[in-house]
Amino acid sequence: MRSQVSLTAALRLFIAGLVWSWVFWTTAPAAYAHEVRPAFLRITEVSPESFQVIWKQPIISGRRLRIDPKFPESCTQTDPTLDRAGSTIAERFTVNCDLQQGEISLPGLENTLTDVFVQISYLEAEPRSALLKPAAPVLPLSGPAASPAKDYLGIGVEHIIFGWDHLLFVIGLALLVGGRKVWGVATAFTLAHSITLAATALGGVSLPSRPVEILIAGSIVLLGVEILRKRAGRETLGSRRPYIIAFAVGLIHGFGFAGALAEIGLPEGTELLALFLFNIGVELGQFAVIFAALVTLWGLSKMGRYWRRSAEWMLSYGIASVAMFWVIQRVVPYFGGV
Repeated sequence: MRSQVSLTAALRLFIAGLVWSWVFWTTAPAAYAHEVRPAFLRITEVSPESFQVIWKQPIISGRRLRIDPKFPESCTQTDPTLDRAGSTIAERFTVNCDLQQGEISLPGLENTLTDVFVQISYLEAEPRSALLKPAAPVLPLSGPAASPAKDYLGIGVEHIIFGWDHLLFVIGLALLVGGRKVWGVATAFTLAHSITLAATALGGVSLPSRPVEILIAGSIVLLGVEILRKRAGRETLGSRRPYIIAFAVGLIHGFGFAGALAEIGLPEGTELLALFLFNIGVELGQFAVIFAALVTLWGLSKMGRYWRRSAEWMLSYGIASVAMFWVIQRVVPYFGGV
């Protein structure tokens, strides 16, 4: 009887995933699992006052940013060549001028949600790095260069808040474990993804991004199933061994974090500090999400048991079915789909 119920639940989730697939592919292609990823502007001086420029932008729903970097008026530049790889597109061109005076700006960035990480390497002068945001899209080229390492704290927070797959997993942990125990479970998740993130970011380990993304989505499906089983009054592996489950899944999610970090790189000379702050930012983002989820559930319980139980069931099915959509979305390309 139990196996029949489990099979029925699995079939429901698969059907729900197909429904989500149809809805997202036909009406909201931009609302996929990926977070609002940063762009990357790499400028390298290859000969006096001659710079090779790589302008890497994320592709979302088949579109790139309609933004081009603006250099000082004295600069001349060659026509760009385009190179598309996966979910990013890179423009490569040469700029000839003195890039130690004036400013570099990104007109139109203020109309997006995208941050742009800028790195400038000179033949003789100290390198300059900065994180340009929609609220501050201009980089002055003169004056002392500030270390961008502190910006990685905010990048870590944003990666959780706007990374829908990681966000749903954290909310799922709050639903599965709940109470004070969830803080320790979230820390186990953070410790695990810190290990694989550091190993990947510092050059020790590498995995292809697509299988990692499929595994991440699959882990959220399994978490959703665990929550549903717990709500049905069954003993689950996740409720018995939450720390082990969170740690094991965290190792997988760490490769996902590393993929996002690889797109912008780590600032020269402060790699370890930036990596540490990124991890702290991820942890702070997780704690903020868990706190908000627990407060919301507490508020619903004050309204009555029915409201909280209904919300938990809807969230559980929502998490599992949306994650099933992500699995389908990420597996389809292997079979020649869109």
